[in-house]
Amino acid sequence: MKQLLRFLCLLLLPALSARAASTPIDSTALRQARIDSVNATFRYQTGKIQLPEGLGSLTVPAGMRFLDAEQSRRVLVNLWGNPETATEGVKGMLFPADKGPIAEGNWAFVVSYEPMGYVKDDDAEDINYDELLADMQAETRENNEARKAAGYGGFELLGWAVAPHYDKATHALHWAKKLQFEGSETPTLNYDVRLLGRKGVLSLNAVADSMQLGLVQSQIPAVVKGTDFAQGLRYADFNPDIDEVAAYSIGGLVAGKVLAKVGAFALIAKFWKVILALLAAGFTAVRRFLSGRSKTDEEPALAYSETADNGNPPAEV
Repeated sequence: MKQLLRFLCLLLLPALSARAASTPIDSTALRQARIDSVNATFRYQTGKIQLPEGLGSLTVPAGMRFLDAEQSRRVLVNLWGNPETATEGVKGMLFPADKGPIAEGNWAFVVSYEPMGYVKDDDAEDINYDELLADMQAETRENNEARKAAGYGGFELLGWAVAPHYDKATHALHWAKKLQFEGSETPTLNYDVRLLGRKGVLSLNAVADSMQLGLVQSQIPAVVKGTDFAQGLRYADFNPDIDEVAAYSIGGLVAGKVLAKVGAFALIAKFWKVILALLAAGFTAVRRFLSGRSKTDEEPALAYSETADNGNPPAEV
């Protein structure tokens, strides 16, 4: 009898296998599981955050959450495809409370610091920003050759989304660029806020889709108001007898000549529709697409399995 049952099982096995193979995989559920698995690896903070190295503090606005420096570098390099050098000076990121690093309609502030000295604001009202824009557009086209040679896609500086303006009361410089990345159907918004301090500049760099300008602008007053240099490092604490003066003034900050590494976050290409489609095929393709690399990615792909210790599908970033 046992031999008969074994024989019947062997006969039925091909039919059962064929039936299992024909069962369609729910790609939408798998894709969402992968998104959730990556987003679940990050730990956020709210309330008043002490910035590293005693720079000062940042009070997280309502509806936002803060990611520390180490985790922010993972996002910027491993998920968003920026080069390692672009993360120098990064102190953290601010995300909407309902969005993770991988999400449709996502955007974020990158918080960075450049110890470049005291930036004089004497020229703030004398700069011709139209001429400055033309120079920046020409420089962007020249730099595209180097980007492509390094394996990254090119982009164009289309113009100002918000023209530069300086608030003397808060020592805050604002401007927004509209960028067009190769392979992207819609422009990317890069909104910059520079807070001037005694020994350097704190950068709040919002990266979003161009249609999210109003959303970004609605959060900027709270972010600026909630960001403070430590006592002794504020703009008013400048001592001309002992403090270093920065090589560039307001115009140099906008042009990005001094803050080239910080400004590199303008290189983030957030092609979310394509990312979400690629998630069903695995994260190696996603990462290669984000970075614009055509050669084989040497870094490990994000792994997916059914279970993890924390109850979420694990991801390796």
